[in-house]
Amino acid sequence: MPALASQAEVYAVDLPGSGLSEPSADGDGSLRAGAHGLFRFMDAAGLSRCDIMGTSYGGGLAMMLAALAPQRVRRLVLVAPVNPWSAHGRILAPFLCSPVIAPLVLWLLPRLDMLHEFYFRRLFGDTQRIRPGTLEGYMKPLLRLGGLANTISVLRSWNRDLEQLRSILPHLPQVPTLLLWGSRDAAVNPASARELKKYFRDCRLVMMEGIGHLPYEEAPEEFSLAVAEFLHQTAGTIGKS
Repeated sequence: MPALASQAEVYAVDLPGSGLSEPSADGDGSLRAGAHGLFRFMDAAGLSRCDIMGTSYGGGLAMMLAALAPQRVRRLVLVAPVNPWSAHGRILAPFLCSPVIAPLVLWLLPRLDMLHEFYFRRLFGDTQRIRPGTLEGYMKPLLRLGGLANTISVLRSWNRDLEQLRSILPHLPQVPTLLLWGSRDAAVNPASARELKKYFRDCRLVMMEGIGHLPYEEAPEEFSLAVAEFLHQTAGTIGKS
């Protein structure tokens, strides 16, 4: 954030049920509901149009927002965004949110600290790059019932959301877009980047070698430089908002 704040005003949005925020009252974890929530945030912050950065699930959310209201998006930065060409989660999501399994997951996961640590370590291409306190920060929301309940609500609409993403991709605004991936991403298949890139006319793909799913954690300087260069190089290609 400090690196990007030298070029723009930065808003870090804590989505409902993510981080330490409370889940949405209606329990709707779909991408469409998330996009409308971001519209409300933008309205409250007085942002008629802005650059949108989304990572992982947030990348899918950014694409949904851009398709629903292209006039509000100036540029897109998508970091390993969920997409229809990465099959990870298609089978597991319906299983975990089934009526029989979901209550067990809600009861069991807060008690399995070792499983949490194993999962988050997988997200790094090189575990030697994990800085002190990082895993604890990512695991903390999982210890809250609201955080897990939100995860279940996201999983319930996972496959439906992927199909919606496939249908909205041809309608994305043709704004300058940066796709940024780690070559050792174990959560969203790096090979899917090539298929996704076809839907953007003005798109740059940066593949960070040896990096996993969290490039901003694993290689923050390299990540920040790639984003800052993209914003600088495309500054003259967009209209003023």
